[in-house]
Amino acid sequence: MQQQLSIEQMEQAVKGIHDISHPLRLRILEYLDIHGTSSVSAITKGIGEEQITVSQNLKKMRDTNLVKTTRKGIFIYYELSGEYPASLFFCIRKLYGYMTDDFRFLADGAKLPLPRDFIVMTANHIKLFAHIDKIRILEYLTLASESCVSDIVKATGITQLKTSQYLKRLKDGGFVKSRKDGRFVFYEITTGIHKTVIQCIHRHYGLPINNEEDHQNKQI
Repeated sequence: MQQQLSIEQMEQAVKGIHDISHPLRLRILEYLDIHGTSSVSAITKGIGEEQITVSQNLKKMRDTNLVKTTRKGIFIYYELSGEYPASLFFCIRKLYGYMTDDFRFLADGAKLPLPRDFIVMTANHIKLFAHIDKIRILEYLTLASESCVSDIVKATGITQLKTSQYLKRLKDGGFVKSRKDGRFVFYEITTGIHKTVIQCIHRHYGLPINNEEDHQNKQI
């Protein structure tokens, strides 16, 4: 099995994921990913939202280091901070391309705007698993494939009671599936934005998951 990320790395990743689990913030980040350095007025016009709302969310994302600013005269311009937000959209576009058979989104370097309803769905789904223990369980299932509760407990260090509770919530949300074999229940991660985020986090930290795109393509 491939190496799991450290708890510190996952905590940092979860913080960033939690901050973008908001449809408007995700749309702002997508705009900056496509158009590069932009003013508030340009972003406001581009996504069709009120300027005060855009400014408030940009401030929150600047405080959490998702975006950074530069000043030119009296104007302030925003851009993505580091490669993490951009790498997330790379993964999301790949997922959308596989889900819809829209090969434009699978092309290398493609930076096409995603449908608004897909962005909203993505943000809402991220919100459901943006928790350190849930992410670590999903990470383990991504790396180890099908596993029972005791294996997950041993690998993550999360107590058995909490692991069972989180697995039930993840199953209710469609993030994992299970099957029973005798007295044992085995869990497996499903395909979707949650798995894509795990793969993206690993790529960000220089530990890409082997054959992730081929495996994802077979499952979709």
